[in-house]
Amino acid sequence: MGSESRKTFLPLDPVTFSNESKEVIDFIADYYENVEKYPVQSTVEPGYLSAMLPDSAPYCPEPLQDILEDVSNCIIPGLTHWQSLNFFAYFHANASTAGFLGEMLCSGFNVVGFNWISSPAATELEPIVLDWMGKMLKLPSSFLLSGTGGGVLHGSTCEAAVCVLAAARDKALKELGGWENITKLVVYASDETHFTFQKAAKLVGIPPSNFRLIETFFSTGFSLSPENLRFAIEDDIKSGLVPLFLCATIGTTPSGAVDPIAELGKVAMEFKLWLHIDAAYAGSGCICPELRHYLDGEPKLLVDSLSTDPEILRNNASKSKAVVDYKDWQIALSRRFRALKLWVVIRRHGLANLMYHIRSDIAMAKRFEALVGEDERFEIVVARKFALVCFRLKPKVEEEDLNCKLVEAINSSGRAFMSHAVLSGIYVIRCAIGTTLTQQHHVDALWKLIQDKAQSLLM
Repeated sequence: MGSESRKTFLPLDPVTFSNESKEVIDFIADYYENVEKYPVQSTVEPGYLSAMLPDSAPYCPEPLQDILEDVSNCIIPGLTHWQSLNFFAYFHANASTAGFLGEMLCSGFNVVGFNWISSPAATELEPIVLDWMGKMLKLPSSFLLSGTGGGVLHGSTCEAAVCVLAAARDKALKELGGWENITKLVVYASDETHFTFQKAAKLVGIPPSNFRLIETFFSTGFSLSPENLRFAIEDDIKSGLVPLFLCATIGTTPSGAVDPIAELGKVAMEFKLWLHIDAAYAGSGCICPELRHYLDGEPKLLVDSLSTDPEILRNNASKSKAVVDYKDWQIALSRRFRALKLWVVIRRHGLANLMYHIRSDIAMAKRFEALVGEDERFEIVVARKFALVCFRLKPKVEEEDLNCKLVEAINSSGRAFMSHAVLSGIYVIRCAIGTTLTQQHHVDALWKLIQDKAQSLLM
């Protein structure tokens, strides 16, 4: 019986694959059709799922229909709906039809392109689409693989941060004469820089005490001051430390601030720091000519830090140095065919529609900013640059937690989801616009909800 069962088990049967894939696609399409009906922020309590699912795996296969029913009844209630039209809390993990199609192709081929020989197309498509991106951003040719540079698609911002910090670290330690000098290396960033860089610095061995978070202020729009950076660097040099790495940001998470790249670049060059620009949020917006100026200011070291060459992976193409082995440009050995997804997205949308989408989000944020400005009970805390609006309900002295209560009232309604930040000690509400399905009337409805909840709190 067991032997017969194994003979009929086909984990990848083309007919079943086609039929069940269509069922899942229809399920997802129905989810998107009805996503606005769900509370944006999940209302479940911790541990809810273990009470709904069995504590051991099934012995026999279960029908897809039963699994999708459990997704509906058990999983969806525990989701905070990032693709909801009323999701305004964080920078978005956007979806699109083209993105799904690219993801399906990527998962379907399921190649592991750690070097050229393991899947030549996976290696060769990546520099092509990344050079496309570089040209869309109007980067100098020195940043392109067709020039003297090159790019790589990482799985996350943190992974990318670890890679560049490792490259900078190894270059510096080689010049200093050895690993015993690692406690001298110093990393610089603003207090608005994403915390992932502090985590990455710890992972590559930089002591936490050597991570300099330079304070930013309202007067500079929370951007990193080149003068204050210079003071910090000079103080560290006097103390016998070695300035290593500077992280500048285009579109910080708390406020959307933009650091002065050109001026910071001059300081970095003067003191021979590795300059990294974190543009995870707003960098893509720079494909629009009117936003390109944020990038103004002018990687083979990465290979030296991350290269591995075990016998099993050796091949003539790699030996020839005529190809890129992306295993040497990242932390992990294995890698997904991410370039295929990006290639599909760019081709299906085209530069024109990508710019239209970005401009549409910014236009909705501009309108929301104007609505806030028209209500004397509220104030814009920091000037908007992209599609993030930071504002607050003006509190009286005795109501310092007023905006915290307002955020809780909005989120607990289930009709929208927002987040907050603290800027120079001031609690502000963040409205991050950018979900694929969000339209102007959703932004207008959000503002009406905010006004209603504010009125209730002020009564």
